[in-house]
Amino acid sequence: MTAPRDTGLVFGGTSARFHGTGECLFGRESESDEIDDRLHDPAGPRLVLVLGERGVGRSAFTHAAAGRLRAEGVAVLPVACVPDDVERPLLLALRLVKALEEHRLVGARRRPTHRPTAAALSAVKEGDSAAMAEALAAALAQPTPAVVVVDDAQHADAESLALLGGVDFERVPPGVRLLITAIRHTGADGTYRPSRPAPAVERWARDRAAHTIVLPRLGPEDVTALVARRLRAVPDAGLAGRVHRLTRGIPGAVDALLVEWSGRDAIRVADGHAFLGAGTPVPVLPDSDRYVLALRSLGEPCWTSAAALSVLWPLGRAAAALLAASTGLSAAAVGDSIRRLVDEGILDELSGQDATSPRGWTFRVPLMADAVRERLGPLERGRLSAAAVGALWAGGGTPDTGTPYGTPAAAILGEADAETYLPDRIAEAGILVDPERAVAELTAAARALYPDLDRRGALRWYLAAVRLIEDPLARDLTVLRCGQAAHGCGDYPTAREAAESIMSNPAEGLDPVFLYEAATLLVASAAAEKDWSALSRMGTASWWDGLPLPAVAALAGRVQALWQLEKWQEALTLLSQTEPVWHAAPGNRAVLELFSEVGEFVLGRPHRFTRALTTPDLPDLSRSKMFAIVIAQLDMLLGTGDLRRATALLAARGQAPELLPACSQFLLKHLEGRWDEALALARRLLVDGGVLNVVPGHHLVPARTAAVLLARGRITSAGRLISSARGQADGPLEHVLDHIDAEVCRTVGDLGRAEEILRRGLSAADARGSVYGTDELWASLAEVHMEAGHTSRAVACLEPLERLAKGMDSGRTRLLYLLTYVRVLRPGPADAREHLLEAVELARERGQMFETAVTLTAAARANAGSATLLHEAYELFGETGATLWRFHARAAMRETGLVVPGRKQATAENEHLLATLLAEGLTNRRIANVLRLSEDAVANRLSRLFARTGIRSRTEVVTAVLAGGPLTANDQG
Repeated sequence: MTAPRDTGLVFGGTSARFHGTGECLFGRESESDEIDDRLHDPAGPRLVLVLGERGVGRSAFTHAAAGRLRAEGVAVLPVACVPDDVERPLLLALRLVKALEEHRLVGARRRPTHRPTAAALSAVKEGDSAAMAEALAAALAQPTPAVVVVDDAQHADAESLALLGGVDFERVPPGVRLLITAIRHTGADGTYRPSRPAPAVERWARDRAAHTIVLPRLGPEDVTALVARRLRAVPDAGLAGRVHRLTRGIPGAVDALLVEWSGRDAIRVADGHAFLGAGTPVPVLPDSDRYVLALRSLGEPCWTSAAALSVLWPLGRAAAALLAASTGLSAAAVGDSIRRLVDEGILDELSGQDATSPRGWTFRVPLMADAVRERLGPLERGRLSAAAVGALWAGGGTPDTGTPYGTPAAAILGEADAETYLPDRIAEAGILVDPERAVAELTAAARALYPDLDRRGALRWYLAAVRLIEDPLARDLTVLRCGQAAHGCGDYPTAREAAESIMSNPAEGLDPVFLYEAATLLVASAAAEKDWSALSRMGTASWWDGLPLPAVAALAGRVQALWQLEKWQEALTLLSQTEPVWHAAPGNRAVLELFSEVGEFVLGRPHRFTRALTTPDLPDLSRSKMFAIVIAQLDMLLGTGDLRRATALLAARGQAPELLPACSQFLLKHLEGRWDEALALARRLLVDGGVLNVVPGHHLVPARTAAVLLARGRITSAGRLISSARGQADGPLEHVLDHIDAEVCRTVGDLGRAEEILRRGLSAADARGSVYGTDELWASLAEVHMEAGHTSRAVACLEPLERLAKGMDSGRTRLLYLLTYVRVLRPGPADAREHLLEAVELARERGQMFETAVTLTAAARANAGSATLLHEAYELFGETGATLWRFHARAAMRETGLVVPGRKQATAENEHLLATLLAEGLTNRRIANVLRLSEDAVANRLSRLFARTGIRSRTEVVTAVLAGGPLTANDQG
């Protein structure tokens, strides 16, 4: 059974935990079958060798095979070797003799006269290999069946290995088997690389009575499965891919990496999926790690060579000469140490066209390159990086005027990241290379990587460039670009610090445009950090008066702060009073006009905003500002459910949907009914926990995500997400959260709480003059009143809803009004039919699957072509995965005498929905409210579920749901 997953979907996610190594082996199915076949075959090999590189899982694999033998009653005799054994001659042979004799004595009726152990002890004492050989042969010749497991034979003493190499395994009795594990390193090309015990291992492998199993590395799919097991969460593609790249599929390295990342809280879990934070650095493995210990054991000059190569290896064969020049080692010492590092499995040799001349070397476990490099001091890294920069600049045909080394020309290996290697080395070299060229290349590389959402290096390079720039004006410009890069990749504190440093003391002659950008960057960063108290101060004139800024920059910052706080009328008044200030600059004017248009829209005057959607692009507007304006307009449309205008805007502005910010993609996919894709985006967004949309849609992503969860029966999860997304009282409006929060309460039958939440949301919006999103609240409030039997109160909700429908030019508002009108007023057949037909036509025109299905269901409920409409709604609910709505559609079909298609599938969906509600922690009474059934009916359904699946309790149902597996008893054990 798959382990239960963390199902929490909350802002920031939850901490991932590393769940031990366990007994489960991934990617070893064929090898497991192979070893079982050999060990069960009476005529099979007397010696089975399990070989593989460090960390590949030889011991785990062998112990699992031994465990299966024990379960069948086969005697298994463990003999483990440890590193110090190499200093104790004949120790392994002694242990083998003792293990075999002790096992034989357990089943013997009388004590034998000949005791090989005594002879073996004497042989150890005397250092007599010949006597030990006789004792070992005598012990192996005993007919008592057993499997002797010798683990980590590479640590064994040479004398014992030599004796084992001389054993004629074909003469060993059939019941006695040796199962031996040892390290065998292969190169990057799969060729064998000998290590110290290799001669004995290879002799055994050639023995006709032996069988060898070599464990390979895991492929990407098996690494993904292993990560899922360790974290008990499905890793996203970025996390799984990075784990595979850093570990090359070696299980021991995978575990080491996950232990370090989870210990640093770098992996977050949301909705059973695990994510690695953007820009998370490679962890430095501790001194106790097996890979670090293996390198330390080699001593000098291997450690020094490995440390230098951790910086220089991407330069290929040139790295050896640079290593010698940088460390003072001779070329011979460098060559010898590299060969030993390859032999011991620290490095891989990259084959060249000439088999005798490698192209270079890489770390066998890429994770180790970081572990070694980070143990260097900053001066050492700087000197090595300067050597690398000099070699690459020389290779580019430019004299190495700024490097203290006379280094050869070099190029970057294809195995390295050519896009980041040189700028990283320049950043670490700092003043040791030509500063002017360094700044030019660092800033060019950072610009090329923008927006660098994965934080591969742009911010790091800008910071390095700032440290090298002496001219105040050039420095301020680079600080601004650094801040913008930081904001783009989600490092809001750095962005804020950069903006504050420029605004507090700008360089003389700095263009006002850049000060304007610094002011807006500061406000945007404070909003991203949800620092509403700071934004409140920024919304006042006094906060800006003390700063040496041009009027338009201070104005833009203040207006944006008011905008973020949703103080719409105050922002509009300020813009009106200061129009001469901001109207003169086209670039600034376009953004401030957008603020004005959005403000008017939110206050119920949508006409300027609507006209702006079709206004031609301003020719003097930068691409970045034009893109920002389009995204703000798009999010407004998506937030009000206007998919048709949103897609028209994208087409008119030439924006590809796949290149939109993730939050905009989410809203688009949500409206299109592509809910699985939308949820995948939401998980990542919510784990990041930052500002998800421009105002007034701060909370649209959690609100729409909660709506999807609710429609799928995940009632408690929806409520938990809403609670986690709520902020401070002085922050943005939360009425979009109030709408779905009330829907959760309404679904479980808590109408009083639903009314309270809806009225709170409407009151908060009214206090700021906002009508944005209130159409949904009024429609829901009318529904709540109708279900509570308060018809007159429901009728009172129609007036503001009708007013919004007439004033906002919104298809969603009109649709809500039409459906609410019929639901509340219950007009005559002709009137009802007229309104419902218009609603159905409008819904189809708007092209949103879920909205259309809800509309069709409402129309069918009023008998406006019920059969056809219900069938269509049922299919649409299925396409979106709205399982709760699909359940109610099935019930409606049965009530009207319609046949529900796919009886078997319908039964499975009913059971899965019921199990989901149980997993959400709902009581029978709550489940009855959600499904609109009696408690007795719910109890009967649960009894049938338990009887059919063999599951005995609610706990087992919950476990099965969280595991994502089928609802059967077989999957519970």
